[in-house]
Amino acid sequence: MWGAGISVQEVSDDFRYGKVRLRMGLTNRNFMGTHFGGSLFAMTDMMYVFMLLRYLGEDHIIWDQSARIEFVKPGRGNVYAEFYLTEERVEVIRAKAASGEKCLEEFAVEVKDKEGKLIARVHRTVYIRLKKNRQSTTGKSQED
Repeated sequence: MWGAGISVQEVSDDFRYGKVRLRMGLTNRNFMGTHFGGSLFAMTDMMYVFMLLRYLGEDHIIWDQSARIEFVKPGRGNVYAEFYLTEERVEVIRAKAASGEKCLEEFAVEVKDKEGKLIARVHRTVYIRLKKNRQSTTGKSQED
């Protein structure tokens, strides 16, 4: 992501918060002189997967399944996206995934400029499932 001008600015010690920056540069500027939409989209990729892996661990399969973006206004200069994950949300996800069935969770991410003005809104759907080798025949996770 570094080559695209995307960098992680901050991740809290508890992995409940993250902030990503997209620099304006020659490689991510469109012919109108604003951020290329694909770069705005890419800057929101993987952060929730990364955060959820920290909490749910290797016993789970976690992937970005789908995403959509709503462009609100042209982005110029540096833009930022912040990611939040609460303990309550993690526990709800853990409970949904405990049966071994897939769990689809949607997260909304706002991309803002340095003044805090909304540039784009991205909705990412994350696929979460307990790995089959961690499930028992009753659908409950196995104890270690």
